[in-house]
Amino acid sequence: MRTRLERLRADHAPVLLAFERENREYFARSVPDRGDAYFAAFADRHRALLAEQDTGACHFHLLVDGQGELLGRVNLVDVAAGAAELGYRIGERAAGRGAATAAVHEVCRLATAEYGLTALTAVTTLDNPASMAVLQRTGFTVVGELVLDDRPGLRYRRDLDAPQ
Repeated sequence: MRTRLERLRADHAPVLLAFERENREYFARSVPDRGDAYFAAFADRHRALLAEQDTGACHFHLLVDGQGELLGRVNLVDVAAGAAELGYRIGERAAGRGAATAAVHEVCRLATAEYGLTALTAVTTLDNPASMAVLQRTGFTVVGELVLDDRPGLRYRRDLDAPQ
């Protein structure tokens, strides 16, 4: 599957909202639902994310296929001291087809080449084996346990200058 990451822009709002609505039930199976307020205030939230991105505190991306269809989101948040936390959501239609793995590889490349980062962290719950597999395939290692939304999980880290 040929994909690319696009940095979040203002004109992404309509397609991103449609993607989130289309995948709401699918995402809620593995992560807490965003709630109705998220959708009602989507335009304001989108503007706030862009403003936050402009400060350099976060880097938000959309994963699109060769035809420009939105497949997912890949974000680097809480940028500080050369590190950031990775988060991603891949829509149901692209799940299980290597999109998440390709997106994480690409955002790791961007993290070093474009954003000057040296390490990424990520968290996932134990009941999300697909996410755990993506992190392991892309060079992340388990560095601790945690509880996320009342569910046991793992914390991962990848040093970006380490050989893959």
